Amino acid sequence: METKHWQIDVEADLNHHPAIREAATLLREGRLVAFPTETVYGLGASATDPEAVASIYKAKGRPSDNPLIVHLADEQGLKDWVREIPESGCLLARRFWPGPLTLILPHRGNLAPQVTAGLPTVGVRIPSHPVALALLKNSGLPVAAPSANRSGKPSPTEAGHVRTDLAGRIDGILDGGATGVGVESTVVDVTVTPPVLLRPGGITLEMLREVVGEVRVDPGLQEERKSPRSPGMKYRHYAPRGEMWVITGEGEEQVNRIQQMVDEAVRSGKKTGILCTEEHASRYRADWVVVCGTRSRPDTIARELYAALRRFDEVGAQWIAAEGFPPRGVLYSVMNRLSKAAEGRVIDPDRD
Repeated sequence: METKHWQIDVEADLNHHPAIREAATLLREGRLVAFPTETVYGLGASATDPEAVASIYKAKGRPSDNPLIVHLADEQGLKDWVREIPESGCLLARRFWPGPLTLILPHRGNLAPQVTAGLPTVGVRIPSHPVALALLKNSGLPVAAPSANRSGKPSPTEAGHVRTDLAGRIDGILDGGATGVGVESTVVDVTVTPPVLLRPGGITLEMLREVVGEVRVDPGLQEERKSPRSPGMKYRHYAPRGEMWVITGEGEEQVNRIQQMVDEAVRSGKKTGILCTEEHASRYRADWVVVCGTRSRPDTIARELYAALRRFDEVGAQWIAAEGFPPRGVLYSVMNRLSKAAEGRVIDPDRD
């Protein structure tokens, strides 16, 4: 299969852009198109077409019990696919849509069954990226779109990441440059009271609580579920090929523990990598030291995380140590992704 690549100037008139129109036509024909959102690149297909949705799972190598998020152009389309929006959902939508927030809502049963993975609910969001919105408006469809990567690998924040993973497997890639947030949307179940956070993301837990008060954190964020209620709750995710460990803590203790573990891996003959922030980069010795943002700007850590993880695959790192962070604000989302990437291999020097 030939994968078309369209370079998009986000400052152009996107609603009448020929590439956007061509990509929208492909979606209506049941084909797969990758496109940028403000979080990561998504792999889109018509959410009402079972064959198209099935092709997402095939292209990604994704387990079919993992539900998909439906992307809409605006709130007016919600009533066609969702039975109701509880008050907490209305408040959150009013504050954060368009944006990196997915709400779990009861669906009407008219979406492709693979989208909901047999659940009575569906995740819905309205992205804020201009290319995504133009594509959704032109297609006139609800678009199911998980991240545009092979299942388990770090999510793509650049079109080049999508090409690496999916060239020849999908029909087209709309290249709108690097994404902004860098981690996937926050997922909140508003069908229950109080609402439950299923996946942390660009909208932090603190921001949610400012709007609706109490928000519980689902135990599935720490323990895998047999039937995940949201993407990102089950299976190894966001992971480079090499064995990865996350070391938390602060300052000297963290740096020293990471270097000690790396030195041990070097003695065992492994090619080693360290994922760290700018503040500590000069302190480390490894085959590859990859910088992921700065501690003074946690948003940069989130934005650069997946590109940094992919860098280790590019160079062939076999063993990776990553700096961990206090789970506050957007760094809670970063630690969720790092823990998944390391398959739970998280060390606290104060305890371990």
